[in-house]
Amino acid sequence: MPAHAVLPDEIQVYTDDINAPGQFAMELHLNTTPSGRSTPDFPGEVTPFHGTRVTPEFSYGLTPTLEAGLYLPYTRDADGSLLFGGPKFRLKWLPLRPEEDGAGWFAGVNFEVALLNHNFETATRTAEVRPIIGWKNRDWLVAANPVLDWSLNGPEHGSRPDFNPSVKVARTLVSGTALGFEYYAELGPLGGGVFNGERPQTLYVALETDRTPVPLHFAIGRGLNDAADRWTVKAILEFSFGK
Repeated sequence: MPAHAVLPDEIQVYTDDINAPGQFAMELHLNTTPSGRSTPDFPGEVTPFHGTRVTPEFSYGLTPTLEAGLYLPYTRDADGSLLFGGPKFRLKWLPLRPEEDGAGWFAGVNFEVALLNHNFETATRTAEVRPIIGWKNRDWLVAANPVLDWSLNGPEHGSRPDFNPSVKVARTLVSGTALGFEYYAELGPLGGGVFNGERPQTLYVALETDRTPVPLHFAIGRGLNDAADRWTVKAILEFSFGK
């Protein structure tokens, strides 16, 4: 496998969520790896093992279909050192979505550019294109993000993009609370024989609720092969301001 890691600051499947015009929001992403990879893939890498990631994500609604965002990821490694992962800037476009609390298809794309710390990626400049497609009704939500990642510098600059798909299926238990599964994979260069057991694949059981004072997403992930971290725990807290 190439000497390339993925900073696990945001573990999330994008659905039909988007800020209203003029609305400011923050999501606080928290995740930790109690059991996972401790051997660096490249010199100086901060590995996931016993690491804790805290990432505030700020977002602002520009138009009914366009939203801008900024990530500021921080990591506490197994030795207790605190490192800043580097800023990430994104722009989400979601032209197709059902009415609030309605049923139907949604589709769009999220663009992201990252300026990363060299302790997390061999490429310190990366770009991501995240298509968003799915369907929901009152009881079910299904979403897929067939993500493509490019290295803009470093040893993999100029190579084919990495294909990192994710899928989410959730079932409403009671109003405002849903339980489901999320699947994440890092399948390597697009078109390069990516479907093999040497690439990380992880399955999460996820609970989401807005019946708490702050809307909460909580999930526990289990690696499906030896290439993935064995256990990861993640949470997302949502705060909205303005319109």
